[in-house]
Amino acid sequence: MRSGQDYLESLRDGRTVWLDGELVKDVTEHPAFRNTARSMAHLYDLARDPELRDVLTVRPEGQDRPVLRAYHVPRTHAELIERRRAFKTWSEASFGFLGRSPDYMAAGIAGFVSAPDVFAGEAFDGRPNLAAYHRRMAEGHLYPAFTITNPQIDRTRAAGEQVQDDLYVRVVKERDGGIVVRGAKMIGTGAVFGDEVVVGTIEPLPRQDVQYALSFSVPLDTPGLKFVSRTSYEGRARSVFDNPLSARFDENDALLVCDDVFVPWERVLTYRDVDTTFGMWWLTPAYNNFVHQAATRFWTKLEFLTGLAVLITRSNNTYDLPPVRMQLGRLMGWLNIAKSMVLAAEAAYERVPGEGGAVHINREIASAHRAMAGDLYPKVLAEIKLLAGGGLIQLPASGHDLRHPELGPLVAKYVRSSGTPAEQRVKLLKLAWDALGSEFAARHEQYERFYHGAPHVYLPGIVRDGDPDLLAAFTQSCLDGYDLDGPDDLPGGAGAPHGSH
Repeated sequence: MRSGQDYLESLRDGRTVWLDGELVKDVTEHPAFRNTARSMAHLYDLARDPELRDVLTVRPEGQDRPVLRAYHVPRTHAELIERRRAFKTWSEASFGFLGRSPDYMAAGIAGFVSAPDVFAGEAFDGRPNLAAYHRRMAEGHLYPAFTITNPQIDRTRAAGEQVQDDLYVRVVKERDGGIVVRGAKMIGTGAVFGDEVVVGTIEPLPRQDVQYALSFSVPLDTPGLKFVSRTSYEGRARSVFDNPLSARFDENDALLVCDDVFVPWERVLTYRDVDTTFGMWWLTPAYNNFVHQAATRFWTKLEFLTGLAVLITRSNNTYDLPPVRMQLGRLMGWLNIAKSMVLAAEAAYERVPGEGGAVHINREIASAHRAMAGDLYPKVLAEIKLLAGGGLIQLPASGHDLRHPELGPLVAKYVRSSGTPAEQRVKLLKLAWDALGSEFAARHEQYERFYHGAPHVYLPGIVRDGDPDLLAAFTQSCLDGYDLDGPDDLPGGAGAPHGSH
């Protein structure tokens, strides 16, 4: 298996990353990226750990080398559970704060190859390239990043109706060996840490926008490929003590710009086909696989935040107060809702049509999880902020104040609670602020609310993925069980229709 050091060495490839007007020469050493890069590297080292190797990797039938379990196509309920355990192990390593760790898109790729015929368009057959892509990424234990959202220029117009024709990634030229693309994509979460980046379009495109209907994967050092990073919270962190989460788990988000990037044909997955370009995300298990990883990570994140609430209330000596127990009970209830949805989605798994025998988590529950998580996360933060109170913001500017000859005694005297000395309390509340109130925390709240789409996208999706007709028929069965002239003393109605929930 690839080691963490192998991974770090792969990032030193001359990729073009811009931050605050500076061209970053080496993301493994730059103060805005180096700690998070090492957090990603740690995930690869966990996969080599003899105690975790069987959890995080699997040896596919007919192969003599293991691959990360996220790349493996599950074919049974048991294999879905095994994949979730791998997701859980990696998410626990970052306490749920690395949303786009390498297993996220790896699971998506496993979804692609579960239904390869979706990639067979009328004029371009991407199936051979897809098979080679999956093999290359899985056998190399590579980190696939992706950017699949068009910039928010004018959402009232189609891609081809924008004021400029290269605002979104499109084909500008064909060559014998491949294509040349130009334009941009947002939001490349974790993209600067990847080995390759998948560029595509998850939104539906009208027929006339075929020049924008494509998807491909290229290495991050491809000439003409540029990443414009947002502010780095890691770069602004004073220390791990003062910013324990943002200093280590700022996966970053970047704008991807293609400046006449040449893409070889063998790296093209869909081409000039609005159906395959859209269908690769929604007609394969890819998106459900995304949700499987994300829902497991969300469950893990709520475990961390609920544990944080417990520690805060114990430090404040309010843990045993009945109103506080009510709030903690509410948090633990929400946590178990998130956990239960993962387990239920696995238990109610669905089979992928075709001969491959692949399975994925229940589509309807996966769709509902998108809405639940985005709605729940701000409520979790609000509850913990209420439990923390003013102590969350009345903190010394730096942990170094605790060791200062003049300030140290003042902090030790006034920033403490009964049974919790100053250093322990400051350490806890610094962690809480980084999770709840810092700029890093604000980004995570926005991320949890929108990384699977906006409400106007995912709420109608629940109707699409569910069976509203069956629900209506169930209620109609009640209406059909009586009328003005019928008896009114019957104990029940006509009963539920066959197959009702």
